[in-house]
Amino acid sequence: MKLHGFFRSSASYRLRIALALKGIAAEQVAVHISRPGGGDQFQPGFRKLNPQLLVPVLEDDGHAFVQSLAILEYWEETHPTPPILPEGAAARARVRGLALMIACEMHPLNNLRVLNYLTGTLGASEDAKLAWYRHWVKLGFDALEPMLANSAETGIFCQGDAPTIADICLVPQVFNAKRFDCPLGDYPTIMRIYETCEKLPAFAAAHPSRQPDAA
Repeated sequence: MKLHGFFRSSASYRLRIALALKGIAAEQVAVHISRPGGGDQFQPGFRKLNPQLLVPVLEDDGHAFVQSLAILEYWEETHPTPPILPEGAAARARVRGLALMIACEMHPLNNLRVLNYLTGTLGASEDAKLAWYRHWVKLGFDALEPMLANSAETGIFCQGDAPTIADICLVPQVFNAKRFDCPLGDYPTIMRIYETCEKLPAFAAAHPSRQPDAA
C-alpha cells in the first residue's frame, strides 16, 4: 500500500490520521504541490495516477484510489477495526454529513489551486485572498458549531466518545483556520473537540509539522 500526499494538504492529513487510528501500514510518498514554477503533481508519473492532479492518491492491490473520503470508506470496509463510522444508519448519516460539510463545502473553496487562481489569474491581493479564506471558514463553522453544540449525539468527539470521519475532517480544517489566523473564539464546541483530538497519539503523529516532507 502506497499513499501519495503532501504534508500540508488537508485531505492528506485526514488519511494520515486514519492510518494511525487503524494501525494500517502504508508507504508514504511525498508529492510537493507548491513548488515555484509547478509542483510534483504536474509530473507525468503523477498525472497518470490522478489526471485531476490532486493529492492524496492511494495505490493498493493494483488500484489507484482518489478522493480522501472515498479512501476513508475503503479503509473502513477493508480494515474495519477500530471503526471510524458509528453503528446505526442514522448515526452514520449524521457523521457523514458533518464530514461532507467540511470536505465538500469548506475545504474546496480554500484549496491551494483556488487561492492560486485568485492571486494569479484574477490578480487578487494577499489581503483579498485572506478575506476570501476567512469568509468561507466563518460560513462553515457558523453552521457546524450549533450542529455540534445543540446535538445530544455530540460527546467527547463529534459523535459520541470515539473519533469518526467527522473528527478526521474537522482537525485539518481547524489547523488550516489557525494557520490563516481565522477568528475561532465563537466556536467553543469545535475547539473543544479539536483540542481533545490533538491529545490522541494518532492525531498528533499525523500533524503536518511531524511529516518528513515538512522540512
